[in-house]
Amino acid sequence: MIKKNFYDERLPFLTKLVRAPVGIVEEYIIPYDKKEEVLKKLFPFVSVPSLEDEMTDIHEDKKFKVKDFCVTREGKSNVLASPYYFISGGTVIDWWLEDSED
Repeated sequence: MIKKNFYDERLPFLTKLVRAPVGIVEEYIIPYDKKEEVLKKLFPFVSVPSLEDEMTDIHEDKKFKVKDFCVTREGKSNVLASPYYFISGGTVIDWWLEDSED
């Protein structure tokens, strides 16, 4: 039986310590010109949104532009989250794409 280590490689950006609902975490400081690359790397679903798409964080019931996402380092994982993550803990699985027809 082969045991695999499951962890995310650290991103090549500086971090700062920030208080989150789960405790103190590292938040990556991602330059705007690298945001699209990071989003494509970390987005877990097939259709990656554009940086200008509008989403709703279902924990906060607030809208945000995808370009305002944040990424934290927690243990051995990179966590893609909404800008409201530090209030209520909404990660990428808690994003709802806003439909322009609504």
